[in-house]
Parts: sequence; structure tokens; C-alpha cells
Amino acid sequence: MKTQVAIVGAGPAGLLLAQLLKCAGIESIVVESRSRAYIENRIRAGVIEAGTVDILREAGVADGALKEGIVHEGTALRFEGRTHRLDLMELVGRGITIYPQHKLVADLVSARLGAGDPILFETPVVELSGIDSDAPTITVERNGARETIACRFVVGADGFHGPSRQALPSGDLRIWEQDYPYKWLALMVETPPPSHELIYAAHERGFTLMSMRSPTVSRIYAQVPMNVDAEAWSDDQVWSELDLRLRDGEPVPLREGAITQRSTIHLRSFVAAPMRHGSLFLAGDAAHIVPPTGAKGLNLAAADVAVLGDALKRYFGNGDRSGIDGYSERCLRRVWQVQRFSAWITHALHVSDSPFEQALNLAALRHIVENRHAALSFAENYTGLPLN
Repeated sequence: MKTQVAIVGAGPAGLLLAQLLKCAGIESIVVESRSRAYIENRIRAGVIEAGTVDILREAGVADGALKEGIVHEGTALRFEGRTHRLDLMELVGRGITIYPQHKLVADLVSARLGAGDPILFETPVVELSGIDSDAPTITVERNGARETIACRFVVGADGFHGPSRQALPSGDLRIWEQDYPYKWLALMVETPPPSHELIYAAHERGFTLMSMRSPTVSRIYAQVPMNVDAEAWSDDQVWSELDLRLRDGEPVPLREGAITQRSTIHLRSFVAAPMRHGSLFLAGDAAHIVPPTGAKGLNLAAADVAVLGDALKRYFGNGDRSGIDGYSERCLRRVWQVQRFSAWITHALHVSDSPFEQALNLAALRHIVENRHAALSFAENYTGLPLN
């Protein structure tokens, strides 16, 4: 097989890049180790920045998000028993859209397959070769046999555990990692959300995020002790704990419902640099992970591939290498700004073992709701920084 760009990974980053390249007349093959059913039903975050919606429009795949997405013009910070709404539209002229990531992935898969373009499902990558040359190849295992895909560029959009980052020379790769002393119990609940917008609640018993997937399904994240696993609390214990956190002061109108999914999430940050070596590019979780508090993972991936798509379009269009040569530096400047915001809001909202840090966190939250400049800075970062 031969193509211009071989994309490893059929997550949002890889599929969106493939669609952007198609719009520019650039051929690609997407290789995915999992099945179509798996990637279309894998539950992930659902907050989409306004800039990401613009990228989806450019790629011609925004219909689902525009028709079914829930647009939020504000968001709420809750602490010390009070809920404070931040009007994002008034502050920065843009909001966010709630649209489940697995639905977006399904939209991207349908668009690509509907156009007759290849996604090789259940096809793991065995080897990446020649990334220091202009003619790299990837070897895959397909239908019990090994096949080679020749291309001009390889894009590793295969997540944190994928093989692409491992193909970079270890001496050229620098890694930054941060594990946070926080853990979430993630719940999918058949109950209407208590608010039409997200509520980020800081409480002495732990952080709680009240989100949604639809008008009848809530997505709830609750900080739990590090030694608590997904099944440690019964449903009754879950509702009792949420009641304690959200009824304090001005109560949140929480309605109990059937808990259909539960899991735990460990919070961490990760950055790998450079994001390009020779003919291999990294995008999305292959290059960086942020704690989910700021809902930036999907949006960072979209920003990466928007930058990369433009760079590849210029390269194949007129031989301009400036975009591909500057890809890593341009993306990483934005990545570190997003890491900064995500780390800050994570610490500010979670319960700390240090009374001093806890008092600082409350002071930071008060500053946002009492100072317009602080609120503006929060809104700029929360709704998404520009690509530049």
C-alpha cells in the first residue's frame, strides 16, 4: 500500500486530520488497532471549545455537534456553599459545546468511510521505519499477515500507549510528567442534569463536577480518596456523598437516578518534546496529556491537527516546509499554556491536605468571581486559546 500520509490511530486527532487532509486533496490511510465498535463506544469527555467547532466546520464534519450539541454560554464555580455563574459570552464572546466524544468519533468515521476512504480497523502497527528519511514506512499486521504502507509522512495519533512515540530516538525525546494527588469517581447517571450549564464545585469533602451528556443523562465526577476504587461505594453511598457536597448552603437541585457506568480516573500531566522527528509527527495524547479538570484533551488534539493539516497542505501544495519545520514549537507553546491552566484549576478546586494550600485555593476562586480581570482570564483559557 502507498499513500501520502499514514495516520496511526483512529481517535479524534487521527480522524480529524484525515478529514482535513481530504478537504485539501491529500491522500491518507488511517490505521487503528481496535475495532470500529470499540472506538465508537469509548466514553470520553464531551466539552468542545468554540475553536474546535470551527475546525470541525472547516473539515465538513460539524453537523452532529451543531445539531445535537448543547451550547453553554456560561459556567458555574461553586464554593463556600454558593454558586457563582460566569457569563462566558459576556466576558469573551464565546461559550462551549457539550457533545460526547464517542459521537464525534462516529461522525468522523461515517464521513470517511462514506467517502470511500480507508480506515484499517483491528490492524496493529508492528514497526515504524525510515522516519529519518523522506520515504518512511509502517508495517502492520492485517488479517493474519504483515503488510507495509509506504508514505511521505507518518502521523502518530495513537494515544499515550501507542507505538509512535516509542519510535522516536530516546536521546532526542524529552519527557515532563506530573502525577496529581487526586482521584475521581466518574459516573454516568440516568437523570437530568441539575443545571443547564456545568457546575465546578469545591467542597471540604472533595471536588465535584456536574456535567451532562444529554438533557436526560448526567456525567458526574467526584473526588475520592486515592485508595477508593470504582465499586467501593454503593449507589446509596454515592448519592449520600453528593448530597452532602451539593446541598450545603445554596443547594443544587440534584435528582437521583440509575448509575449506568462507573470508573475511576487518576489525574496526571504529560508532555513529550519534540512533537516531530524527521518524517514522523506526534499529535494528541501521543504527545501530551492534561488533567481532565479543564476539559482540554480533545481540544488540544484538535488544535494539533489543525496546525499540522495546514502545514501539510502548504508542503504538498507548493513545497513550503516552514509549517512542518515549525510544527512542534508552535504546538508546544500552546500545550504549555493549556497545561498551566489545567494544573492551576485542578489544584484550586480539589481538597488539599495542606490547610495553607486549601486557604490559597479558596482565595483564588474568590478572586475569579470578585475581579473582572481574573474572570476574563479564566474565560479566555476555559473557552479555548487561539491557535496562534
